[in-house]
Amino acid sequence: MPDGNFAGPAPVAAGDRVEALDTVRGFALLGILLMNICNFGMPAAAESNPTVWGGATGADYWLWWVQSVFWSGKMRALFSICFGAGVIYLTERAEARGASAAEVYYRRTFWLMAFGMVHAYGLWYGDILYPYALMGLVLYPLRKLGARWLAGIGVAMVILACGTGWEQATETKQARDSFRGIPEHADVAKEVESARSAYQGLLQDWQPSRERIDRELKAYRGDFASALAHRREARSGWDSQPYYSTGNWDVLAFMLIGMALAKWGALAGAWTGNAYAWVAILGIGIGGAMGVWAANHEASSNFSPVAAMEAYTLYQPVRLLMGLGYVAAIVGVVRAGRIGWLTGALRAVGRMAFSNYILQTLLCTTLFYGQGFGWYGQLRRHELYYVVAAIWVLQLVVSPIWLRHYRFGPLEWAWRSLTYWQRQPMRVATSGQSLPAENPV
Repeated sequence: MPDGNFAGPAPVAAGDRVEALDTVRGFALLGILLMNICNFGMPAAAESNPTVWGGATGADYWLWWVQSVFWSGKMRALFSICFGAGVIYLTERAEARGASAAEVYYRRTFWLMAFGMVHAYGLWYGDILYPYALMGLVLYPLRKLGARWLAGIGVAMVILACGTGWEQATETKQARDSFRGIPEHADVAKEVESARSAYQGLLQDWQPSRERIDRELKAYRGDFASALAHRREARSGWDSQPYYSTGNWDVLAFMLIGMALAKWGALAGAWTGNAYAWVAILGIGIGGAMGVWAANHEASSNFSPVAAMEAYTLYQPVRLLMGLGYVAAIVGVVRAGRIGWLTGALRAVGRMAFSNYILQTLLCTTLFYGQGFGWYGQLRRHELYYVVAAIWVLQLVVSPIWLRHYRFGPLEWAWRSLTYWQRQPMRVATSGQSLPAENPV
């Protein structure tokens, strides 16, 4: 049974929900499937390099281009912003009632970590719940920082990541140049040999051999055990990175920015309509223009790894600009009461984002993996988005219907019950009393 520390925090009442935040979260949840579908349905290298698999001409090329400019990394940025903002709302509500949220917060985070590990190794290696939980561990003591400090640290991390990208691009170009000038069996200096080996390794990941692709196809078209073995190999390298790796910085930076936006009231509609409009126009406009240059630069080189790394130097600032632009556009629309039928459906998707995130995995692995229909590697890039559209329709229709009858999504209910170590009431007593729980993403 929960002790006295668990008595203060409670499920968020419907009237206390930050509706725009739920809507942004729902938009991000659907948008991230636009990226994830490539990993669900094709060999992993094809996500970034369309020449590997799935088509690089016609509709397939243009979908890669739109993906690169408008949603690659941007949806994950929105997820991270929502997570950071949620930390502020969760802890401020608890402390306003005179309760300490620390024990609830950390128990909640550790359970999210456990869910993430099961998801990553048992279902799909692209899980983000586990790294979100890892970064969530450091957010609690930072919640008392002022909004300017939080935003400043987050932006500084984005700038440093941009510098790291430039350094990696320079090293890749140098390694390529060294590689080109060396005969295969030349007796060369150790540092030059190292450069050649590094570039050869990069090429193997960027443009894998047919044999390597065939192994991946066989693994995911086979039974559950073969997919599990390949998934463990693919995932373990990611999880073995140090805590301070740039991949984790990617997540943490935008969580801090989300915390700042919550403190500024940006996600609660506290800004003026003109402020939201200008942030949306400038963020999406400038970020989009930078993204267009990056995508065209990469494509004009026939998707060489050097051009990809050079384009990647703009990846983080583009995510920051467009992420802020998307947030401002969505909150502005909600604030103005526009297209309520759509924002209402997105809000429902966002209120049960945990369940919908895992549902996307279950549906896609059933369609693409061998334990289901075995479509892995069978569809062209543009055909994958028919699957995305079908899942979107399903989740936009079912989520509002579910929340008319239940207080939580099924996984939100399990997560909250485990956090409080007490079974939570599930059904809505009467229509209009739906009290959904906080979400992980």
